[in-house]
Amino acid sequence: LHTDLDSGGGKIRYILSGEGAGTIFVIDEKTGNIHATKTLDREERAEYTLMAQAVDRLTNKPLEPPSEFIVKVQDINDNPPEFLNGPHHATVPEMSNV
Repeated sequence: LHTDLDSGGGKIRYILSGEGAGTIFVIDEKTGNIHATKTLDREERAEYTLMAQAVDRLTNKPLEPPSEFIVKVQDINDNPPEFLNGPHHATVPEMSNV
């Protein structure tokens, strides 16, 4: 996150709120850079909704409307397949439409 009003003088503070803000996601209050603090797992949660905003460091008044970020976690094959109550048997007739 970055605002055009930020001239680098330290007058602006960036804040983050929402699901996982301050624990899973952190924002550098001086630069607006947002980082994840741990590896995300699709099996734990598929997406997070965050709000970030630039505020005046002295007054805490918003300098711009908040920006919404939706972090969508992609799935990877990190768990081996499990077949419960097996073994399983199936048949497919020859020349079947697939």
